[in-house]
Amino acid sequence: MAVSVRLEPLLEKELELAAKRLGVTKSQFIVSALEQALGRQNPYELLLKVQAEVREPEGGEYLSPTKAAIRAKLKAKQDASRADWLAFQEAKQAGRAWQAHGDKDAP
Repeated sequence: MAVSVRLEPLLEKELELAAKRLGVTKSQFIVSALEQALGRQNPYELLLKVQAEVREPEGGEYLSPTKAAIRAKLKAKQDASRADWLAFQEAKQAGRAWQAHGDKDAP
């Protein structure tokens, strides 16, 4: 749907410059501004929503998807190492031989 709007020359020039600076058309700039004014699109609220979805449960700090994946892998590795250590200690107390998970060369 087409809508005509009359703008003062100075306001139109500001519109052109702002649209050019953002690399969008005047029409796209106006539509975006209207959406924000009507509450349909608020970049700050979107940022908060995305950050809330990616927050770590304990610390509450923001983690990018990449950092979250790396942290999850490191945590899994640490958990496996801890489980091996506990199994080693248990075997040592029981006086039996212990073999680490994934240790294929051991008898």
